[in-house]
Amino acid sequence: MNRPSVRQLEYFVAISRFGSFRRAAEELDISQPTITAQLAQMEKTLSVVLFERGRGGATLTPAGRRLLPIARRILEELDNLMATAGVASSGAAVYRLGVKSTLGPYILPRILPAVHARYRDLKLYVREEPPSRLEASLESGEFDLVLTALPTNSGELDGEQLLREDIKLVLPADHPLARKEVLRGSDLAGAQLLTPQEGHKLTRMVEQIAARFGAQVLRDYEGTSLDALRLMVVMGMGLAFLPALYIRSEIKADSALVVRDIEGESFARIVGLAWRSTSPARVFYRQLAQDMREVLREELGDVIQVLERNG
Repeated sequence: MNRPSVRQLEYFVAISRFGSFRRAAEELDISQPTITAQLAQMEKTLSVVLFERGRGGATLTPAGRRLLPIARRILEELDNLMATAGVASSGAAVYRLGVKSTLGPYILPRILPAVHARYRDLKLYVREEPPSRLEASLESGEFDLVLTALPTNSGELDGEQLLREDIKLVLPADHPLARKEVLRGSDLAGAQLLTPQEGHKLTRMVEQIAARFGAQVLRDYEGTSLDALRLMVVMGMGLAFLPALYIRSEIKADSALVVRDIEGESFARIVGLAWRSTSPARVFYRQLAQDMREVLREELGDVIQVLERNG
């Protein structure tokens, strides 16, 4: 009985991810005729049409949508087979970790050395990804697990909460509100608030705060990073809500900025480790999450609240 090859399954998944034979071929560094011929052979073997080809790209057919999750699981199990074989032969395992730029630099340097000490043969390939793509990249298999704000928006993902991080108001030292030791939500009425680019959970939080207290979100001045937001606050362009770990790392006591809480209010984000619910390594990921909690409690317990396992 003829079966699709592993390579054909990889091509199938890649085309579905990029919605284009050309883009998938470029990503895989092969020619477009090669990927087209291999996909055609796979369709012939399965006696189905997997994609509708059009000027707008390649769209999955109903049959393609049914078969895509199966193809992903097969490739995932093969990856696990190779990782397990690697552990058996050399004691080494490599996992791909995706992380948001607003999290990675302020958490990973504090926990990865301790994690590495506990798992000498564990290798984590770390890559930052925009929040809008992080979950999709995990679903498609580009990452094995991700460090991100919870909850996720996908029913295909599982995970463990790790910490609760306060979000605090940052304003210029010469701003009128900086002279007040205690700020209330009503003080934000009419204030101009800066936000990260669309796609960040922090952006949605600031929008909700603005709507609640009558502040104005400056849509034309979205920050491409937390550093960009901080610099815009220094220049007097507006106020910003920033995470506590970033504030501890980047805002010094003698800077031109002042950090304030809002009395009676609690703004925070929940951060966790997420993975595909079908991952064969999910038992290990849960143990890894527990190990990370222990390290976070030791390293950053004065800044964040470590959360116990979900449920």
